[in-house]
Amino acid sequence: MAEIFEVSQINEYLRQRFEADEFLGSLLIRGELSNYKIYPSGHHYFTLKDSQSAIRCVMFKGSAMRLRFRPETGMKVIAGGRIAVFPRDGAYQLYCTSLTPEGVGDLHVAFEQLKLKLQAEGLFARERKQALPRFPHRIAIITSSAGAALHDMLRILRKRYPLTEVKLLGVRVQGAEAPAEIAGAIRYANRWELADLIITGRGGGSMEDLWAFNDERVARAIADSHIPVISAVGHEPDVTISDFVADLRAATPSNAAELAVPDQTELRQHLAAQRAMLLTLMTRRLKQERQRVAQLAGARALRDPKNYIDDRRMQLDYTQRRLIAALQRLVAQQRERFVRLTSKLDAMSPLKVLSRGYSMTFDAQGHVVRSVRTLSCGDRITVRLADGRASAEVREIQEDAT
Repeated sequence: MAEIFEVSQINEYLRQRFEADEFLGSLLIRGELSNYKIYPSGHHYFTLKDSQSAIRCVMFKGSAMRLRFRPETGMKVIAGGRIAVFPRDGAYQLYCTSLTPEGVGDLHVAFEQLKLKLQAEGLFARERKQALPRFPHRIAIITSSAGAALHDMLRILRKRYPLTEVKLLGVRVQGAEAPAEIAGAIRYANRWELADLIITGRGGGSMEDLWAFNDERVARAIADSHIPVISAVGHEPDVTISDFVADLRAATPSNAAELAVPDQTELRQHLAAQRAMLLTLMTRRLKQERQRVAQLAGARALRDPKNYIDDRRMQLDYTQRRLIAALQRLVAQQRERFVRLTSKLDAMSPLKVLSRGYSMTFDAQGHVVRSVRTLSCGDRITVRLADGRASAEVREIQEDAT
């Protein structure tokens, strides 16, 4: 007989099969948006269709917040994500993580492909992000030595926190050679421990100009860096793969310098406020201690030490009398208890019974004879009386009838 399954078992089996399929785990699908709805929860639900078929899609709030355009029904797009089964309904759908308007060029498609790949590997995960040092001693800037972005960063760093030592690793930030140079500089800084913070980036430009920071080699070098990395590429609307992988994304190179170090003016103000607070606390503590010393100076023990000793002597005498009285009561109680126990023991003594005319008989081994059955004619016995002992020999044994 064929095995019978529950509906939920079948749906769960299909869900597992879908998730095990690597092809379905990271896809880019071209289609037209249909029935696009944004729910109060922030999640986006829509259908992606072509001339022959359609697929249900959902984009959760976290992914939807990263959209750089407003999707609308009828728009041609390229959707990135994974296909999985929703067990409750038994229906499969695309869990969309990115939407790109169609027709923006091959660079956008490559960008989305690499983004999905690295995201699936966990390179964008928040738990991988390193905390930036609060007061960096050395900062390595990896950018073009001839760019305006470098001069802006140096100016801001000198103004905000001149204690930081800046090391420049000049590289090309545009062109075919740029990705290898940027990645190599990041690894070089890590290998020789050149700094405790890295800033890498460049000024604004087109997507082609910024493409070096969308290169997989640069992304993996940033991900492998044990020195925290700030990505500062282009202007605020520009987003690159480096921004996702880095420990912190800055809107611009100038903003990266501001995020990298504290402001010396604010530090001075903070130190001044702390100094004032410490002075206030110290003044208050000194006042309290002076009051305490004044109170101690007026204490009787300091004014007349002999009176203090006399008071303690009287207290000692009082305590001694209490201890003696307590000890006497305890001795009386124990003596009374001893008399009671002695009386009870005396009343229960076998010698009391013997004084009334009774006797005790012992055999040759000194055991009490409790029955004539344990005796034989000729046995030697000892009879214990109230005032002594007598030895005897058994001549006759007579057992009472029962």
